[in-house]
Amino acid sequence: PMIEYLVRLLSSNYSLATLSRGYKRSTDGFVIASENSSASTIGDEPFQFYKKFENIIVSVDSDRRNGISQLLELQNPPEVILLDDAFQHRRVKASTYILLTPYNDLYVNDILLPTGNLREPISGAKRADIIIVTKCPETISEDEKDRIVNFLKPEEHQKVFFSWIAYSRIIKNSILEKDLEFLKNKKFTLVTGIANPQPLEDYLKSVGLNFENLNFNDHHEFTSSEIEILRQKEWILTTEKDYMRLSAHFRESETVFYLPIELKIDKHEAFDGLIRNSIQ
Repeated sequence: PMIEYLVRLLSSNYSLATLSRGYKRSTDGFVIASENSSASTIGDEPFQFYKKFENIIVSVDSDRRNGISQLLELQNPPEVILLDDAFQHRRVKASTYILLTPYNDLYVNDILLPTGNLREPISGAKRADIIIVTKCPETISEDEKDRIVNFLKPEEHQKVFFSWIAYSRIIKNSILEKDLEFLKNKKFTLVTGIANPQPLEDYLKSVGLNFENLNFNDHHEFTSSEIEILRQKEWILTTEKDYMRLSAHFRESETVFYLPIELKIDKHEAFDGLIRNSIQ
């Protein structure tokens, strides 16, 4: 969602490229997304960028330095490159670093892998120019924000923002768009292969929907037997990222939908200004 926010912010003024690792893809090296690409060949998140945004270059390379070099050698190189999930890629010096930390799992409360989830010591956060506390309640108070800022103890040069996920009221697939109300009183299955499906589950329950859950690990590769089980379901709702992997197995299906999401940032004018100024 953060990369998509930046694409929407910048694409009307700059030529853009996204550069991701391409987690769990079947290809190697530097690849630019094309009409022949799939979630399998470039990864589910890059494929989502490619399907969603027409006028940007979507690329993958586990070696970010090589990927940047390849992008800059194109006949029409991008003016701005957005690196997805590259804070620890120390061989690249970015002009701006944005560090994301979840509201319910702040990095200052965590420890290094394998006991915790941090990929490097907490002191590495000092490299960030901007810290965004993600997955906040939309109703987060100013007092709560002040408490978190004091807890994070940002450096003088760092700005802290707060964001939340806005869920669409429209569900989609490659053929149809329906109001979310369409699923009321229908027997449907929520299929998720994301890191934390709980907020999505809570949202769907809050709008009065009843469903069964099938939760898988993040970036889960669905097996043929799992696909057969899913084919028996009357209606399926999934995330946009999961739909990128599932759609290959449910082509032209009118019974599998995804629910789009969008990142919302508190005081977004200030955040947008910081990003534009850093590029200029």
